[in-house]
Amino acid sequence: MTERFEKSFTRQEPIPEAGIEAAVRVMREGRLHRYNTAPGEAGEVALLEEEFAAATGARYCLAVASGGYAMGCALRAVGVRPGDRVLSNGFTLAPVPGAIASVGAEPVFVEVTEDLVIDLDDLAAKAAGSGARVLLLSHMRGHICDMDRLMAICDAAGVTVIEDCAHTMGAAWRGVPSGRHGLAGCYSTQTYKHINSGEGGLIVSDDADFMARAILGSGSYMLYGRHRAAPPAEAFETARWVTPNVSGRMDNLRAAILRPQLADLPRQRDRWNALYRAMEAGLSDTPGLRLIPRPEAETYVGSSFQFLLPGWRGDAVQEAVARCAGRGVELKWFGAAEPVAFTSRYDSWRYAPPQRLPRTDRVLAGLLDLRLPLTFTSEDCALIARIIRAEVGAVWQAGAV
Repeated sequence: MTERFEKSFTRQEPIPEAGIEAAVRVMREGRLHRYNTAPGEAGEVALLEEEFAAATGARYCLAVASGGYAMGCALRAVGVRPGDRVLSNGFTLAPVPGAIASVGAEPVFVEVTEDLVIDLDDLAAKAAGSGARVLLLSHMRGHICDMDRLMAICDAAGVTVIEDCAHTMGAAWRGVPSGRHGLAGCYSTQTYKHINSGEGGLIVSDDADFMARAILGSGSYMLYGRHRAAPPAEAFETARWVTPNVSGRMDNLRAAILRPQLADLPRQRDRWNALYRAMEAGLSDTPGLRLIPRPEAETYVGSSFQFLLPGWRGDAVQEAVARCAGRGVELKWFGAAEPVAFTSRYDSWRYAPPQRLPRTDRVLAGLLDLRLPLTFTSEDCALIARIIRAEVGAVWQAGAV
């Protein structure tokens, strides 16, 4: 009998009971706006910021409406202006170049490697020759590059690094949390991320002037004194007169949902990584399939899984995807000419100037991706791997690649 996978790849775990209780309490009070607090009361958003700053080791934290807003807010706070060029990965998702375009800037895409991280040689060349002074670095699908070398390249070229950590909350490089290498780290709490409020974002930094501009820009209405994980009042003195309000605050309801999840993140990371390892074990040594190596220096959170079918023709990749889908396994292919759902590639973002990334093209042509929600078990992942192994193997053995 042919095995089939029956679970949904988009079904998340329920919100913890502690989060539900906190959210109900906020709704009963009716004070959802982050600044609608009683005298002496911190409010859920301010407490979340304080707790997230502590979790990442950052001095300051700001909670906002989405991960995409967090990146745009950070770019404005660092001084990116219309017409500026901003470096970013050629392999990422649309909100990253979208954040660059939202401030009127121009994305300059950097090649990615077969290990799905930014190509540091290409970065060095473009940091020196593009005129860009900011890198919006995407740790796409949770893969972290050699951050020591990246920071050395950017520091030497005078390039400020903002990290997109939508897929790396709870991850680290050589023990340093993701988001803590550059000037700022931006995180997402969208449903498919590591803590879930439907939508939401967080920004961390140790730079007082940067964070003062970010807080003002997010719509603090001169109520920045109510923030707890924030710079001292003097950091706001000049910026408060010249920083536009582009409102994008998080509300107390979402923060209430998030706080218990943040406290549980280390345990959840261990659960995700058990699923990831089950996938690795099941697909190891599959003919025609390449797994993505994880460096020893990287602490990862395996909430999704990627592999390559290197050198395969597009129609052969599509056949393997279709065969897996017929058995209930949903694979996302980043090599399609047209964007599908959450997959797209740099030549789909036609608000950016046309650019050629031949190495990235080769990688994306064979790149497949799937979610690993915590509603799955290790046994589920072993079944998924058996199905992929069988269907990829069938196409491979037929010589259709």
